[in-house]
Amino acid sequence: MVGMDSHFWDDRYAASDLVWSAGPNATVAELTADLPPGRAMDLAAGEGRNAIWLAERGWDATAVDFSAVAMDRARRIGEERLDPASAGRLTTVAADVLEWEARGTAYDLVLVIFLHLPEPQRREVHRRAAAALAPGGLLLVLAHDRSNLVDGVGGPQDPAILATPAEVVGDLDGIPGLRVERAEVILRLVATEGGERTARDCLVLVRRI
Repeated sequence: MVGMDSHFWDDRYAASDLVWSAGPNATVAELTADLPPGRAMDLAAGEGRNAIWLAERGWDATAVDFSAVAMDRARRIGEERLDPASAGRLTTVAADVLEWEARGTAYDLVLVIFLHLPEPQRREVHRRAAAALAPGGLLLVLAHDRSNLVDGVGGPQDPAILATPAEVVGDLDGIPGLRVERAEVILRLVATEGGERTARDCLVLVRRI
């Protein structure tokens, strides 16, 4: 999600049945499919596709997004997709991730997926996300990499809201008890009118030890 205000995103979600895909982000699914279920938080969750998928797999998942329209949709989709035994596993919170805090709750998995913000705000979100990790918990940050502007396709075109893996890792400097497990640019195939092209994504995985 690009760093625009909640009214923009409310209007965008209200104008479409589903802005993003119904299923989870492919990289999120690949990296979390084998994790034992626990407590998860998805920041800037959009319509909740990742949180809903996690809830289907036994996670207690909290989706946070500043678009009330998106959170209403996530809640409705969750009611449709989750069986009665899983229905209580999805929590939706309409709140700005720049202000919302976990308030003492520790999470086994925290997702920050395609949230693009200027450096000071990005750093604050990443530090709060890391602070919310339980021992052994995993922070997964995925975004369009800055190199995508020249060598990739799609995504925001403002370099001020794009980061590199090294910069994301730098956001967490000084926070004790963290281990960086991956910090790299990954490639993603994208179908375009001119054929298949490759996007470049920034991926960072950090674990609390």
